[in-house]
Amino acid sequence: MPFRVRPSALPWIVCVILAIHAGLLAWGAWAHSPTIDEVGHLGAAASHWQTGRFESYRVNPPLVRMVATAFIANRLPRTDPDLLTRYPGSRTEFAFGGYVMDALGPEACWLTTLARWNCIPLSLLGGYFCYRWARELFGHKAALLSLTLWSFCPSVIAYGQLIIPDAAAASLGLTACYAFWRWLREPTWPRVWLAGLALGLAELTKSTWIILYAIFPLLWLLWMAAEMRIARPVRWLRRSVQLAAILLFGVLVINLGYGGEGTLKPLGDFAFVSSALGGGEEAGTPGYGNRFQGTWLGGLPVPLPENYLLGIDHQKWDFERKYPSYLRGQWRTGGWWYYYLYAVAVKTPIGMEILAIMAVGLTMVSRRSRVRWRDQLVLLAPAVTVFAMVSSQTGFSHHVRYVLPALPFFLVWISQSARALSVRSMIVKGLFAVSVAWFLLSSLWVYPHSMGYFNELAGGPLRGHEHLLDSNIEWGQDLVYLKRWSDAHPEARPLRVLTFAFPDPKYLGIPSAGLPPSCPPEPTDRPAADGARSLGPQPGWYALGVTFLHGDDHPQRGTIGLAWVPYCGYFRHFQPVATAGYSVYVYHVTIDEANRVRGELGLPRLPALEVGS
Repeated sequence: MPFRVRPSALPWIVCVILAIHAGLLAWGAWAHSPTIDEVGHLGAAASHWQTGRFESYRVNPPLVRMVATAFIANRLPRTDPDLLTRYPGSRTEFAFGGYVMDALGPEACWLTTLARWNCIPLSLLGGYFCYRWARELFGHKAALLSLTLWSFCPSVIAYGQLIIPDAAAASLGLTACYAFWRWLREPTWPRVWLAGLALGLAELTKSTWIILYAIFPLLWLLWMAAEMRIARPVRWLRRSVQLAAILLFGVLVINLGYGGEGTLKPLGDFAFVSSALGGGEEAGTPGYGNRFQGTWLGGLPVPLPENYLLGIDHQKWDFERKYPSYLRGQWRTGGWWYYYLYAVAVKTPIGMEILAIMAVGLTMVSRRSRVRWRDQLVLLAPAVTVFAMVSSQTGFSHHVRYVLPALPFFLVWISQSARALSVRSMIVKGLFAVSVAWFLLSSLWVYPHSMGYFNELAGGPLRGHEHLLDSNIEWGQDLVYLKRWSDAHPEARPLRVLTFAFPDPKYLGIPSAGLPPSCPPEPTDRPAADGARSLGPQPGWYALGVTFLHGDDHPQRGTIGLAWVPYCGYFRHFQPVATAGYSVYVYHVTIDEANRVRGELGLPRLPALEVGS
């Protein structure tokens, strides 16, 4: 019996799925502590509201953090405008963020939750347009599948609940491309303004979408080339004027988002830090100057806000500096071109991956597909371009969320696997049903710890740190869970805490007694004789973020995003007694266990008298 949905029931089903998605985001936003970048976004937002300037966190446009703090701006502490330095390459957001956290104290978590809730509509927008685009291309069954994939995808849930721009960039990027596609199909002036508005809003979420200013004209040319036989010169002229209007209106929206700050500044007057724009010979040193000075280009006014362009420049400089990166137990300076392919493979539910394979297979064998090649090109070109562009930046490889803006386009395309419900083969139908159920169960089983999601082939979230680190699994989000565990286990005192988090554990009432003892991996770095007893395994209670399980192999001698941290890779020799989420492991090291591992490391034994010290 074929699967059917009454058209009248579709709006209700869509509302229910979106309501569930909103509930998942809301609960996750409440359940987790502030992550590292969120602290910077809160600090930058406070600066924006109070000074009207946008230097702080310029590597990301301000829309998402301004939306997040729109209703709590008056509750953010006053920041010091003198912290806004103007030297090339300056980053002030975490100075502001630290000040905000110190001033708010215990209230910081609650205000962060309120700010996160303000961002939920942006994720709902992405789900809605996944549904709309899939329905117009592949039908209502595919539309419901596309919406379901978005609403329950672990990565969407993980990052959609935070005050960071990646999920919002995915939503508004899809919205902009959908509006552009609608204009291509029916080029009316109302659709021109909608497409331009959506384009500008997408640019204000993440500068990654600057590529749309190249993609849209190319897609338009290919679209018009397909109509060359019927397109008259007048039609070409009218549509080219409309295309220009879309692009220019998008620029206007960007400028409105920055309040026109620094717009029309001559290109030659900028102080660039990247080698690409600054013209320096050595990568990694700021303040090169400006490669356009003294040329005819240097006199041209830039129609973009000053800090929008400087943010792109600074992001490029970050990649040129080549930060340490981690993949599958290996640290290296710089990244891998295949990092994001691997990251997506291990962090995507297997059920979704099967649906993607089914979509490919059904597209190849189906003769009834009415979707034109140019419609699918408009859908896939932005996603493929984003993925390729991010993968090409091998200065460092850290965050799978960098390719999140490409995700909704692939979800819409994968949704055509819903054709399986219309074929005669019960095996195909069964495989489709099992894949959808597997996807849902796999995601919800890990929820609300969706940031730590890894699929079953990767070993699940408990083995995720063997594959990826940083915001892929530990970003400071689980301190609330560590607090709950600590409160329930008063015997775990004193507790030494080291996690990959910006807020001090004291803000959440975690009784931290300092950092675990260090143990450098190189024998030459270890002090001789009795001094070695202060290093390495010691009896006691410890809470360790999974990032620092791999710190011994870090190329910057144990520094991972902080000024200094101890070498704690020796904890891999112990078994945790508990976990806080999937990113913080709790250890109770006895004197016997400590001496066992000390022997393996070539360190002197501890006398029994030191038990409990």
